Amino acid sequence: MAPAPAARDWPLIARLEGWESRLALRLAGRGRVAAALYEFFRFGVKQAWACLFGGLMCALLLATHWWYPPGAALARYDFLTLAALAVQALLLALRMETWAEARVILMFHVVGTAMELFKTSVGSWIYPEASVLRLGGVPLFTGFMYAAVGSYLARVWRLFDFRFTAHPPLGATLALSALIYANFFTHHYVVDLRVALFVLTAILFARTWVHYRIWQVHRRMPLLLGFVLVALFIWFAENIGTFAHAWRYPNQQHGWDWVSPAKLGSWFLLMIISYVMVSVVNRPRAPGGAPQVAVACAMAQDQR
Repeated sequence: MAPAPAARDWPLIARLEGWESRLALRLAGRGRVAAALYEFFRFGVKQAWACLFGGLMCALLLATHWWYPPGAALARYDFLTLAALAVQALLLALRMETWAEARVILMFHVVGTAMELFKTSVGSWIYPEASVLRLGGVPLFTGFMYAAVGSYLARVWRLFDFRFTAHPPLGATLALSALIYANFFTHHYVVDLRVALFVLTAILFARTWVHYRIWQVHRRMPLLLGFVLVALFIWFAENIGTFAHAWRYPNQQHGWDWVSPAKLGSWFLLMIISYVMVSVVNRPRAPGGAPQVAVACAMAQDQR
């Protein structure tokens, strides 16, 4: 039997594959409840592995908030930047992250930092602590927070062997993500197109289902629901970041408060940009295995 894609990508998973297969076989023979519990456990482990980079970044934010020595020669933000680089290098050295993922992280780092430079200049949020490793008002570790989203999407795509039905064309999704990214800047000066972008996203992905494999079979869910769920967890992570005083919104100047739920809309739209960027690297495939574009061509030929 050919190794699973995740086992080929991450040798650590390949070493655990034999043990995991034996465990699965034992539980599968103990009835449907045991099999369901095992699948739930497997889902959690896969999600934890997909969140590896983001989880480590959140842990660093909290750890430095609670225990970083005040008045240290190295500013906390600079430590976070160097720590993020060290984590990146360590994951690559231990082959717990692939070079393809590292390229995705770099791409997100650039896109995220560009938006951070603009948003801090117009006062959307601030980074209150001093640092040396920064561009304007943006410490360099912030790009890794955006990169964590890209890392998660790239990893979860392979771990759950994503397949899609009725996926929109790449050109349409690229155009949508370009409009969303532009609106993050232009809404400060002209009309905010956020509602129209929500509608366009709903229309474009209304019929799209993502098929994901936890264990033996592919299950499915509407892709739009998947976007909402991931945006929700990013919002929770953002609350961790603001609780750790990594950055502050205007309503948090006099003490920590929950990030406004309205930010969920922003994270949903950012999720679309993130998803499209990853889909350029991991082209969407149909449940039968062929890329969606190939399926579309085949259907067109059959209709002639």
